[in-house]
Amino acid sequence: MKKKTADKYILEMENVSKTFPGVKALNNIYFNLKKGEVHSLVGENGAGKSTLLKILAGAYKKDAGTIKLDGTKVEMTEPKQALDMGISVIYQEFNLIPNLSIAENIFMGRAPRKNSAFIDFPKLYKESELFLKKIGMKKSAKTLVSELSVAEQQMVEIAKSLSFSAKIIVMDEPTSALTESEKETLFKIIRELKEKKVSIIFISHIIEEVLEISDRITVLRDGNYVDTVNAKDTNPRKIVQMMVGRELKDFYPKKEAKRGKIVLEVKNLTKKSKYENINFQLHEGEVLGFAGLVGAGRAEVMRGIFGIEAPDSGEIYIKGNKVKVNSLFETIKMKMGFVPEDRRAEGLILSRSVKDNINITKLPHINSHGLVKQKDEQRIANEYCKRLKIRTPDSKQIVQNLSGGNQQKIVIAKWLAINPKILILDDPTRGIDVGAKNEIYSLINNLAKEKIGIILISSELPEIINISDRILVMREGKITGEFLRKDATQEKIMRLAALRN
Repeated sequence: MKKKTADKYILEMENVSKTFPGVKALNNIYFNLKKGEVHSLVGENGAGKSTLLKILAGAYKKDAGTIKLDGTKVEMTEPKQALDMGISVIYQEFNLIPNLSIAENIFMGRAPRKNSAFIDFPKLYKESELFLKKIGMKKSAKTLVSELSVAEQQMVEIAKSLSFSAKIIVMDEPTSALTESEKETLFKIIRELKEKKVSIIFISHIIEEVLEISDRITVLRDGNYVDTVNAKDTNPRKIVQMMVGRELKDFYPKKEAKRGKIVLEVKNLTKKSKYENINFQLHEGEVLGFAGLVGAGRAEVMRGIFGIEAPDSGEIYIKGNKVKVNSLFETIKMKMGFVPEDRRAEGLILSRSVKDNINITKLPHINSHGLVKQKDEQRIANEYCKRLKIRTPDSKQIVQNLSGGNQQKIVIAKWLAINPKILILDDPTRGIDVGAKNEIYSLINNLAKEKIGIILISSELPEIINISDRILVMREGKITGEFLRKDATQEKIMRLAALRN
């Protein structure tokens, strides 16, 4: 057990352990939280972060260890108990009902009533407005959640937490779907909560923002406690080294691929209110980065090229031949793959196995008279599990049980199985840990060496700058500039992405 300091903690978790069948998820974990601080919890996928928080939230029962709130030992047996004790968890997937108002969501199941039968709506709205005012949200409490942006929905979740008189708020990947300005608003709210002595447990894969918002950082690795450090006394490299257990000397691998012939050319591609007059070329062995703010039109252009959302006008050429993509079978025939931003909704069949997901693009080639050739299917799955280092007990494992990084590799694997000449990657490292990111970067590097032309969309500027050979910048549906990697800086890219002049 780690030695305590003289500080008084609002929360202490000591020697907490949890075992699932065949897996030691947590091994004597130590975590504490001071009143009015932001304490970040970081670690790779599978490090034990989610398990620890579910124990704190009452969703899981610990096998061993103690939990103390304000110095008093407690046992968490159900989520309601944690809420009653002032612990609120805001998960990455919001727990909101879109067709109900903000007020109804804040006081779900607890709305004030005139009598046992009728909700007292005037009182409901009035009390909700008080919590919205606390977080600086200017929307009416009567507004439907379906009319809110992702950032505004997150603010509703925070207001809901405060309505439970939360002393501790857990935020799980709160910035994953936010723009830079929305993130700044969230951080402003977090700092205001700190001033009101609310304690925050913050979880994120983006180390830079962890360092920006945290007072202290605790690192977990493989279910074990590594260390707790003051944010002001550390740096990204040290945090990453603690997370992965080794120093990632070449976090962004050096690229040695040579640019070859043009494999894709886009001329005057236009879709009303989405993008206008998009022109570019992609070469063999090239990584072409697309930078821009959320809503710039990058993803829409790629969906147009891939045939998911047909453009209104313009021309697409693959290896010099004009094409019009109307179906998935045509894109496979043209040797073009697309890894979407939302891998869970659009890239995977979560309820099916690793083997089924990897082979889905190969079905026309591995069936005989309507029956799948199981030996071929198994061979292909084994080949790509080995090649991409997909961590799974076997290829029969259901995909939804794997980590985000392994799920992403499976989406990439299903397109590599068609031997693509063009591969479009939309935010391929979003929501995955630093170790898995490093592996994805190495994979992109190796694919470029195999003369595959790669288009990379990313919201992380360091990623775009370090992985791409060329970078195109988009703003409001138009390409506003182009840089070679050696000439690109974050400041130059942001100037073209955010400023009209």
